[in-house]
Amino acid sequence: MKSDIQIAQGARMKPINEIAAGLGLGEDDIELYGKYKAKVSLDVLKRREGKPDGKLVLVTAINPTAAGEGKTTTTVGLGQALNLLGKKAVIGLREPSLGPSFGVKGGAAGGGFAQVVPMEDINLHFTGDIHAVSTAHNLLAALLDNHIHHDNRLGIDPRQIVWRRAMDLNERALRNIVLGLGGKINGVPRESGFDISVASEVMAALCLARDLMDLKERFKKIVVAYTYDGREVTANDLQAAGSMALLAKDAIKPNLVQTLENTPAFIHGGPFANIAHGANSIVATRMGLKLGDVMVTEAGFGADLGAEKFFDIVCRYGGFKPDAVVLVASVKALKNHGGLSKEQWHIPNPDALERGFANLEKHLDNVRGFGLPVVVAINEFPTDSPEEIKLLMDKCRSLGVDMALSRVWAEGGRGGLELAERVLAACEKPGQFKYLYDLEESLVNKIEKICRGIYGADGVQYSPAAARTLERLEKQGYGKLPVCMAKTQYSLSDNASLLGRPQGFEVSIREVRLSAGAGFVVPLAGDVMTMPGLGKTPAAEKIDISEDGTIVGLF
Repeated sequence: MKSDIQIAQGARMKPINEIAAGLGLGEDDIELYGKYKAKVSLDVLKRREGKPDGKLVLVTAINPTAAGEGKTTTTVGLGQALNLLGKKAVIGLREPSLGPSFGVKGGAAGGGFAQVVPMEDINLHFTGDIHAVSTAHNLLAALLDNHIHHDNRLGIDPRQIVWRRAMDLNERALRNIVLGLGGKINGVPRESGFDISVASEVMAALCLARDLMDLKERFKKIVVAYTYDGREVTANDLQAAGSMALLAKDAIKPNLVQTLENTPAFIHGGPFANIAHGANSIVATRMGLKLGDVMVTEAGFGADLGAEKFFDIVCRYGGFKPDAVVLVASVKALKNHGGLSKEQWHIPNPDALERGFANLEKHLDNVRGFGLPVVVAINEFPTDSPEEIKLLMDKCRSLGVDMALSRVWAEGGRGGLELAERVLAACEKPGQFKYLYDLEESLVNKIEKICRGIYGADGVQYSPAAARTLERLEKQGYGKLPVCMAKTQYSLSDNASLLGRPQGFEVSIREVRLSAGAGFVVPLAGDVMTMPGLGKTPAAEKIDISEDGTIVGLF
């Protein structure tokens, strides 16, 4: 059996200008990054302002296992299947971070015969967007420390600096550091640290901005520190927003590539879903809606994280209303939620599957609570037994939900035709889309609604520091912002070990961070970290390149 990278390397890609032409884009609309990648000018959106949008389909999932459950693969395969049915489909994905690519699981461009290509480029430096985010983030950090070093005319309290550094690798040794050692010439000594670039507020702002000028305005609002008398210090106070926007002038433009079956794909932006909002950029989604009949995009991790944030944050800022939702589930993941270890997933066990079904049921309840039609995509794996597949389909029927068996990993678009037909039918159903909370509600009320309504918690506990921060943010006028929860992706709760549909738990908010530029408040629950670490055997140890340029080991 060929690996993902071997399948991708055997693909027959079309020149990207041909893919662009199929969307009605001309030579002046794209900027080539080699033969198979391009950035698309934002002027395309200006010219299509006022024209009707295509259908918007969101792909989300149950709580995943550490290996992932095929959400990206399903997104890619669904787009390919829709094109086989005669629809002009466009897909939208996030850009993979180098941290996970060299860390836990290798690449993140789909799998099997449902991949985006050129897979190696996408998983590595791509068009440099994440590098631009990292540089803009660190420029702001440098200007902040430079201001304090020279005269600190703003009266910044070094003990109340909240802006850290960023890099796009998993590096636990940089989570907590000390800056400014070595004497006065090297700055003011203080504690700081690094976050992974895709957790940066710069990345979140990039993905929620409508254009470059909107992005610059968001940069201006970023709060980096507080003064001795408690006033916020922003990037605008440091006169940093203009330079940061300059560094992002190309990064704001969506990247156009293709799938193995030449379906157009926008891959743009990469905010983490368990830390940030976990969706590709608003400009890419808007572009897909204007250029295609159906725009298929995904939200990171389970529906408790990515989908809730897509509905309550992305849809608000983008002005979107999804037409249908695809909820991806797999037999092995549900058996995991039914209490089986990774070593037991390949062994047929209908009883464990039935126990784990409660996780899928809760996610279905949540999506339906937003007033949207939903289709369950059962992502098939070779280890799934016919008995288990039948049981899962029967359980879905008992809940009155549409579902389809997805074989896109093995068969590409052909393996997703039934799913595509059901998704198109769902798009025609009347929906009553609604947000989970009103922006006028207090931050505490928003957090409570997410924790109780989406996670199923009995209540919420706040550390003294978190409670004080929430009170301060309300007084400072940030209480009307949406909430972007940061928690583990592996459980509906904030405890990764509570699988299935946990009950009788409370969510513990240990810290609250303000992302005024991105436009949301981040409560941190449990032990979620903004700088991951590498495992005992990171993927980087298996990745290599030969003399002729062939890449191996990248998924």
